Amino acid sequence: MYSRLLRWVLTKPKQLYVILATLVLMTLAMMPMLQIDTDPENMLDADAPARVFHHQIKQQFVMHDMVVVGMVSDDSIYTVDNLTTLHELSVFIRSLDDVVLDDYLALDVVDNISQQIDEQGNNSGIKFSYLMKQAPTNSTDAEAIQSAVKRLPMLENTLVSGDSKAAAIYIPLTSKDKSYPVAEQIRQFTEQLDSPLAVHITGLPIAEDQFGFEMFVQMGVAAPLAGLAIFLLLWYFFRNIPLIIAPMVVAMSTVIIIMGTLIGMGFTVHIMSSMIAIFLMPIAVVDSVHILSEFADRYRRGDDVKQVLATVMQHLYKPMLFTSLTSAVGFYSLLLTPIPPVKIFGAFIGSGILLAFVLTILFIPAYISRMSDRAIADLHDSVARLEAKGILSKALLVLGATARQKGKVIISTFLLVLIISIVGISRIEINDNPVNWFKQDHQIRVADKVLNKHFAGTYDAWLVMSPQQLNLSQSNDFTQQLQHVANIGVDVSDIERYLSRHRIDQTLLFMLDDLSFSLDGAQAERVAQLSEQAEAIINSQKVFTNPDMLNWQSQLQSALLESGLVGKVNSLVDIVKTVNRELRSGDDADFVIPISQAGVAQTLLQYQSSHRPQDLWHFVNTDYTSSLMWLQMTSGDNQHMTDVVAFVEDYISTHSAPIAVSVDWAGKSYLNVVWQDLMVSGMLNSLLSSFAIVFLMMVVLFRSLKFGVLAMLPLTFTITLIYGLIGWMGKAYDMPIAVLSALTLGLSIDFAIHYLQRLRELRKELGSMKKALEQMCYEPSKAISRNAIVIAIGFTPLLFSPLVPYITVGFFLASIMVVSALVTLVLLPALLTIIDRS
Repeated sequence: MYSRLLRWVLTKPKQLYVILATLVLMTLAMMPMLQIDTDPENMLDADAPARVFHHQIKQQFVMHDMVVVGMVSDDSIYTVDNLTTLHELSVFIRSLDDVVLDDYLALDVVDNISQQIDEQGNNSGIKFSYLMKQAPTNSTDAEAIQSAVKRLPMLENTLVSGDSKAAAIYIPLTSKDKSYPVAEQIRQFTEQLDSPLAVHITGLPIAEDQFGFEMFVQMGVAAPLAGLAIFLLLWYFFRNIPLIIAPMVVAMSTVIIIMGTLIGMGFTVHIMSSMIAIFLMPIAVVDSVHILSEFADRYRRGDDVKQVLATVMQHLYKPMLFTSLTSAVGFYSLLLTPIPPVKIFGAFIGSGILLAFVLTILFIPAYISRMSDRAIADLHDSVARLEAKGILSKALLVLGATARQKGKVIISTFLLVLIISIVGISRIEINDNPVNWFKQDHQIRVADKVLNKHFAGTYDAWLVMSPQQLNLSQSNDFTQQLQHVANIGVDVSDIERYLSRHRIDQTLLFMLDDLSFSLDGAQAERVAQLSEQAEAIINSQKVFTNPDMLNWQSQLQSALLESGLVGKVNSLVDIVKTVNRELRSGDDADFVIPISQAGVAQTLLQYQSSHRPQDLWHFVNTDYTSSLMWLQMTSGDNQHMTDVVAFVEDYISTHSAPIAVSVDWAGKSYLNVVWQDLMVSGMLNSLLSSFAIVFLMMVVLFRSLKFGVLAMLPLTFTITLIYGLIGWMGKAYDMPIAVLSALTLGLSIDFAIHYLQRLRELRKELGSMKKALEQMCYEPSKAISRNAIVIAIGFTPLLFSPLVPYITVGFFLASIMVVSALVTLVLLPALLTIIDRS
């Protein structure tokens, strides 16, 4: 089939050009539909249990993703000037469109909770007054604010740091993708402030959103730089600009068609898919380098160009097909992971590799066939000069001779390195943190470091507790009594329908009250009794007004703080204790949970008279059957969050709650742990599956189990070495590192295929393995080396990125190319010299 296609492109190249140009223009037109997505939540499927629960909790407790603005002073933050500046900034932030004002947190919008003292000096109740409605005008007022904050556990070390040198503002947004524009407006405003305070902005939402902005910039810079680097390298190899335009056309067309298709199909560009362009750019030219190298090697002045092209393509078609297929399989294996953005990345990179193969075997021959005789002659001469005098040629000859002569030493060395690499793999630690996607000196990273040094933590997790099982006997008894009411002629069908879908709650109580007003006599009395029974059941179900339960939560809070894993825990306990203290004596001795459920209920009722009654529902639901504890942490690392989860599990297993509760987690920090764990298991499954598939493909390609095993050796060694290096370097196993296994598998096998396929042909032609190995040091090894250099150089622009994931990918992929090429050119000849002495 390919022979017919080749004849078509060699005789009618213009038709191919029209088809390719049409595809490029059609997909290019889809580029304006680009949508950026850097939300780690999208690493999980929309219906993933952890993600569904996270959103349920956000709705139930009205929780928001917060951007944190911190103002840091060299001395105390409690000065008139500093608090005035803080007030000015807070007023400005509250004027922004995308801020949720009801849940906005700053010193000027929260309450001071204190005793209401009458004219006789007696405690006449509790007083809720704005802590700093206006900026203080004198030091006495500033000191009063400081004293108040120290007495309010909800504010201390959250809105003002424990060392009193910094104040924070927590900004809930209507949508987390508004984080970057809001942060930019705040930065512009603070630049105009005449204040010595240092202003820092951090929090996972702004880290993710700002990363999206800078990722977009990086996409526009790295891909063109990669193209320029590859162009210059090809010019160095071939010294023929008209010729090297061909592989650049293939690369650019591949990138545009794949990215345009991705965007046109409605997929957002995630951190993974943002790298597609720079991945495909160097990969798309490797087959072209093989064709150009062999064409230049075979062509002689006066030869029929089309005939030489047919010979070259017939010779290279099979190994190029298999290298493309195996590379695509490596990337398609990512479809086996449970991470949607990784699936998309793998699918489109794999498809891009196959597209590049098709374009290469069609466009390159068509293009060369239309070149002038002078240009082709110049190509032959430049390649001949490069091979005769180049440093690469001399180095390959030395490398090949060493591999053949020192086979046992080389194999022993490789085995030793393999063992060391395996030890390194055992040292790898799984960890990620979106803030660490920025360099150390980036403003987000600096803000994160500074504010987490002063405060209890800008990272949060939500620990959610609910009773394992409500008292079913009470509910069953209520149902029986309801049936008795129905038997005396009362229509309770609406109540029965409600009970079939809901438990006994406040809404049901309202329905019973409405029903009783419409009745009289014995019927009204029976419904009233039923209403009293429902109210008693509801009160018994209010688990988190139970003093024993709240004291248990308080003990858990203390244990978490003593563990050092958590900077602060905010919960219903803090509200109850604070209000109880002020209701009683105002002394610290009364900073306790009331001894009765009625006493707890009184504190909660009092709190609902504050200026911010809605804050109560961040920590408990309206029927008091579920409670949320807001954990503040100074680290957003997955390992840290995992340690916190493990600590809570251990604590609850050894300190049983008075009422059995189920414990679940929500919040961004916890979601990161969930998808990271899924990624690790998913990547392992995809690696093992694709490894087996590629091995079978090698056996089929070479029709030999021995050569199938040999082809897998460079791949196996490269993966082991790279991951061993990661372990020894102490580099965390994060998202970019995780996908390297598929990338290594997809790319490392290429060199072995070309090497072994050409070696088998030379052995058959020369009748000796020794002679074949000597001949391999020339054109075949040069083509492999050039490809490795092209791909490695193609990724080097990533090293200059301000974003750490791009730097990581650039460094390790360049390393993968160098290592896999060296292993192919050194280990394989060393083994073959010993295995086959013919």
